[in-house]
Amino acid sequence: MKTKEDLIKLGSKTAKAGFSNEDDIVLKFNNWQNDLDAKEWLALMDYKLNEIEKVEAIKLHGYKTDVQVQITIYLKKAISAENVSIKLVSNSTGFNQIDKRWVKNYIEMWDIPEDIVLILKKYTGEIKTKKKGLKDTRRMFFNEMPLEDIEKVVSFFTKNKVLIVSDLIKGRGIFSAGWMLVALKLNGEVRWTLKSINHALNTFSDGEVCITKQGNLKIGKIGMQRKGGDGGRESANMLQFKANPLLLFNEKL
Repeated sequence: MKTKEDLIKLGSKTAKAGFSNEDDIVLKFNNWQNDLDAKEWLALMDYKLNEIEKVEAIKLHGYKTDVQVQITIYLKKAISAENVSIKLVSNSTGFNQIDKRWVKNYIEMWDIPEDIVLILKKYTGEIKTKKKGLKDTRRMFFNEMPLEDIEKVVSFFTKNKVLIVSDLIKGRGIFSAGWMLVALKLNGEVRWTLKSINHALNTFSDGEVCITKQGNLKIGKIGMQRKGGDGGRESANMLQFKANPLLLFNEKL
């Protein structure tokens, strides 16, 4: 039986060097003529290396795209731009935060009805409840709520699943991601995979919308949680979404 590490190796490639942060990846793209990883990435993006005149990568902030790669082709006036979302992972089991905001910030994005907003704020603890016997007195888990409320939440996220997963993974506008690059640094070795954002969307949206045994919400392969932590500050009451980027190495993980 194959281990998780075996499955990761099946769907990934060993990196040559330079994967500590997004700055390293910018440097690799900008040094593409001498960097074997960058050459493979450009080839996977369907560029012919002998037709590339110039590659210029820049780091972005505040978007799903972490690095934008601008490619100039010989004899063509147009410059192509590839937007890359980067996930750097340091263990084979952890989940990465892919989005975090206050409930109010999701209302306009997803046109959330008032009754669902109220339920979500009870879930995060932004609205307090006097119900007795809660697992956490600061908030309510979904499985501690009336069945009617649970059904409303599941129905809403099921109905809007495509939009929600797209916003969480791809984003919107000119800086929405077109690719996802995942790199795992483990036991002194770095392995990577580069997938189109449509491949990533299909991977992370696969599965139903349901309430987990822990009382959180699962949207395909994406988990929704109360942020928590932060030393008890108000920001602990934000919503956060998590996913395991290593699923892009091998969906059997």
